[in-house]
Amino acid sequence: MLGGLPRSGSTLLCNILAQNPSVHATSSSGCVDLLFGLRNHWDRLIEHQTNPDRHENQQTKLCVLGAVLQAYHSRIQKPIVVDKSRSWIALLEVAEAALGQKAKVLVPVRNVADVLASFEKLHRRQSAIGQTPGEADNYHQFQTVEGRCEYWMRPDQQAGLAFNRVRDALARGFADRLHFVEFADLTARPKESLDAIYAFLGVEPFTHNFQHVDQVTQEVDALHGFEGLHSIRKKVEPIPSDWHRILGPAGERYASLSSVWKTHVKPLH
Repeated sequence: MLGGLPRSGSTLLCNILAQNPSVHATSSSGCVDLLFGLRNHWDRLIEHQTNPDRHENQQTKLCVLGAVLQAYHSRIQKPIVVDKSRSWIALLEVAEAALGQKAKVLVPVRNVADVLASFEKLHRRQSAIGQTPGEADNYHQFQTVEGRCEYWMRPDQQAGLAFNRVRDALARGFADRLHFVEFADLTARPKESLDAIYAFLGVEPFTHNFQHVDQVTQEVDALHGFEGLHSIRKKVEPIPSDWHRILGPAGERYASLSSVWKTHVKPLH
């Protein structure tokens, strides 16, 4: 499983992993949403409510959750599937119930101020030809950098929701299931980052080509409101932090939020 912060290299990581013939890495997946919907709807069925054997009912639910998870990728003829969705972190209990074992989640993260700077750059690029997501309903908030950052960090928006999910997963005691992949490390030290990922997954390392990464995962970015949202560079190379230049003082309140996961990031060798 893979899920972390937006604008933090998740698409890049999936396409690097896809170079390995043993790995199938997805674009944004709906698998976790199916499990979420099934879990929620199961007990609403009158037939399940009238079943006097609650234990049998719950055991059947677990079996069906596991069957859905297995069936979703059953056509993939590769031993390792990396299913990408930021929702996995919020639903690790469901994931583990379906798996019948502890989950392993790759969690791309990045300085939160740089995440917001990346959204700000997307906004500036796209605002020349049209409104960006959220602008129509929050017009006055979108008049300043401060306002836009506050919007993106709301608990129901991309950056804020993802950040809160990571923080809460750690609070729920799932640190041992999470492998944090720092964006700065992935782009500056890709070999060491991938070696650490394979060690976490417990599989043999693979020699990747970081000079040329083909994009095999595709998404219709227009549905997300930003063009080029999931496009990657072919060459893996360092991308300097630029939130100071893009956000100015507005970014200072977010730069320290990375401390939430810093103590859980394993040093690269």
